[in-house]
Amino acid sequence: MRRLFLDTQTSSATSSTLVVLLSGVWLAVFGNLALWHSLMQLPELTGWRSGVFGGALALIIAGVMTGLLSLLAWRWTLKPVISAMLLCAGVASHFMWRYAIVVDTPMMVNMMHTDSREALEQLSPQLVLSVAGVAAWPLWWLWRQPWQPLPWKQQIGRNLTLCAAALVVTFTTAFAVFPDLASVMRNHPELRYKINPLNTLYALLDMTVIPPEQRSATVRPLAQDAHRAARADSPASRPPLLVLVLGETARSNNFSLNGYARATNPLLSLENVVSFRHVTSCGTSTAESLPCMLSPLGREAFNSRQHESENLLDVLQRSGYAVLWMDNQSGCKGLCDRIPHVNTSDLKLAGECEDGECRDTVMLARIDAELLKLPPEQRAHGVVVVMHQMGSHGPAYHKRTPKAFKPFQPECQENALSPCDRQQLLNAYDNTLVFTDYFLSRLIGWLKSQEKHNATAMLYVSDHGESLGENNLYLHGLPFRMAPEVQKQVAMISWLSASFERWSGVSSECLRQQRDRPLSHDNLFHSVLGIMSVQTREYLAERDVFLACQAR
Repeated sequence: MRRLFLDTQTSSATSSTLVVLLSGVWLAVFGNLALWHSLMQLPELTGWRSGVFGGALALIIAGVMTGLLSLLAWRWTLKPVISAMLLCAGVASHFMWRYAIVVDTPMMVNMMHTDSREALEQLSPQLVLSVAGVAAWPLWWLWRQPWQPLPWKQQIGRNLTLCAAALVVTFTTAFAVFPDLASVMRNHPELRYKINPLNTLYALLDMTVIPPEQRSATVRPLAQDAHRAARADSPASRPPLLVLVLGETARSNNFSLNGYARATNPLLSLENVVSFRHVTSCGTSTAESLPCMLSPLGREAFNSRQHESENLLDVLQRSGYAVLWMDNQSGCKGLCDRIPHVNTSDLKLAGECEDGECRDTVMLARIDAELLKLPPEQRAHGVVVVMHQMGSHGPAYHKRTPKAFKPFQPECQENALSPCDRQQLLNAYDNTLVFTDYFLSRLIGWLKSQEKHNATAMLYVSDHGESLGENNLYLHGLPFRMAPEVQKQVAMISWLSASFERWSGVSSECLRQQRDRPLSHDNLFHSVLGIMSVQTREYLAERDVFLACQAR
């Protein structure tokens, strides 16, 4: 083998061809350990059949990688491109293996929206070892290979010949195992998102140059006819104040309000709240769900939209309300660009922030000052505040809660979840819900203090759920159609003061009787417009959760 590597120095053609071939094979075999592990678990592939299919699939992947790399086999491109692919393969392998996630377009979008603090939480010795295991030795060998340039016509010929040969091998092998290949990929579509690093390449292209329907970058106006309907029974001195809390990674099943055995909602259970038990998210990641849940379109229409448009917050502001976005996470994904907004995640308030992170309660410490900055004429009509939580953001669940809010012990204190047993992981996650319970309880207390001047209400909705080791899955972000229910079933809680019930005509007791009704993020846009008495052609009464409980 050493002699073979040294022979690559004899001619540039041999060197580039061998580099491409070896890189394609290495990426196919060692960059796809998570894929091979998943294949071994399939009931329809056992014994020799599993080995034959796995070998054929490895040859197909190697052929595709060789074909792609052969087109880039030029002096200034080949080594950097192979290096990037090796590093991408190492990183993706780590997360697919550790957390059983897949790499698709929504996951890539979510990664692009991750801030530096979230990214640092993902760093671990296991990540370094995973990347080194896939990339270290081939990178060392790759950059030791000399490059002797050929005339460009000869290089093109060599590259195209190698590409054609690789494609012949790919299609021949695929044809030979096509019945098994078609069956496996149809029955287990998640596997196509584990083919590494082709999954990353496809996701990046899908975000940029190959979408079949390119959306317009221009944000179109929404509901330009929006206006506040008059409330005959609402005193002019008591305008509404609604706080919409956008939760993070709060799965419905772990809320004691919804029947969970552990007391994760000890304080909210003392309040007059209504917890809706069967709510489905728009997506399985923040980047997917947030824009969708504030849109009037609903999940299916939102995913096939032709252009970007304004959202619920723009409509509320257009109707005359003062609107404020408070963010304690990684940003509003462009949703708050046209309204007043503040980021509290990087503040350094004593008692609220430590180790570079602020608890969600920091938003309560800032809300009075931020409300005073809003235009007085709009505040006189009413206020809507959006609070974007850090909530239960993983995998470092233990960082989300102060020491006083860790009733479930022992808890996992690792960024990489694999060293922890499932009970420790569950303890750490449930502790985050206990702190969310505290945060929402304090928010309700603050709203009660505002009742002298406002009719107050709170609506809490999480963006997506979370896998906590069920079926060996962790975190979230699987494609919606194949994601488990725990990644899609989210918590949704309402609290209406007596004055807000009178102002809106909505009865909490009636809502409590509706709590088992199947709902989704599709209801949010229309429900908020309905309860805030905003009229527009965009409003759909059939999607308004509160309408059935509204006195007419």
